[in-house]
Order: sequence, then C-alpha cells, then structure tokens
Amino acid sequence: MNADEVIDEFRAAGALREGHFVLSSGLHSPVFLQKNLVFMHPDRCERLCRALAQKIRAVAPDVDLVISPAVGGIIPGYETARQLGVASLYVEREGGQFKLRRGFSIPKGAKIAMVEDIVTTGLSSRECIAAIRAAGGEVVCAGCIVDRSGGEADVGAPLVSLASWKVPAYPADQLPPELAAIPIQDPGSRRLSA
Repeated sequence: MNADEVIDEFRAAGALREGHFVLSSGLHSPVFLQKNLVFMHPDRCERLCRALAQKIRAVAPDVDLVISPAVGGIIPGYETARQLGVASLYVEREGGQFKLRRGFSIPKGAKIAMVEDIVTTGLSSRECIAAIRAAGGEVVCAGCIVDRSGGEADVGAPLVSLASWKVPAYPADQLPPELAAIPIQDPGSRRLSA
C-alpha cells in the first residue's frame, strides 16, 4: 500500500478534514485526520494495519509484542498485532505518565513494536517508548499509519509509517492570517480533562 492509497482510505471514510484545528500536540493545522472514521470500519482498519505489519516485519522480523499509547493507538495497535500474530498491550496515563496497567507486563527480553495512529511531533510515541523501556521492553521500531511530520519527528526509535506527509502545523502565536481567520475546532482528546 503506497502513501496515496493510505490517504485515499481517509478521504473515502470522510476522515480527511480541512479547516482550523488544534491538534493533540497543541499545534494548529488546516488539515485534520479523524482516524476514528477510518478505524470504525473493520475492513479499512484491517487493510491499513496489514500493510503496516508487513512494513514492520521488513525492518523488525522478530517482534514479540505490540504496545500502543491509549486511547488513539489501541485500535491500530491491536489490529497490527493481530496481523503480526503477537499480543497487543497498551499504556495509559496515570498521574500524567504512561504506564502499563490492567495486569499487563513485558516478558524479559521481549522485542516490542510500538504502534501509534498518527504522528505529528512524536511526543506521545516518545512517552510510550519511555514507558516501555522503563518496564523492561526493547523497542525495535515504532510504527504509525500516518506520519504528519514528513519524516521530521523524532520518536526515539526507527519509525515505520504507511504514509509520510508533511502537513503544515503552527504554534498558536505563529498562525498564517488565512488560518487565523477560520474558527478553531479542537477534535482531539488530550485536553478533554483540562
């Protein structure tokens, strides 16, 4: 599956949105990928995650586990793990930090693929990878469906993405006039409890 086919899955699901969005990172962008409109369709999710699993196998053939950040990474992490034939775990925030909970643990020496939905700055991925390492896991790669940074984000491990797309994103105090003129939408979940 090439990058255009990945973005076409988002378009076909009505998940490629244009306007003025505040991303989970706090950056503002004229483009938002509402991945849940893609992941709600098992056939679309399976196609994307099968392709991601194939790319992960090419760089890390001996993955033992997939671990994802909650909440956005749970569905693609689970489906990618299913395609790889391994278990799927996830980390959750506790006291502001990602941790393994719910009885999850990492077997000694386990090779981990961290799987995320969409990467913009790489912050969630870095935090997830730090939690995996703190729990004794060896992160062999990080995978995502779309890398919005165009390959610029440092996630702390080799990044495997289905689509790498440099989408404009701006700090709130550096908005271009045409974006500043559009009403803001905040569709992410990171600030819901704030």
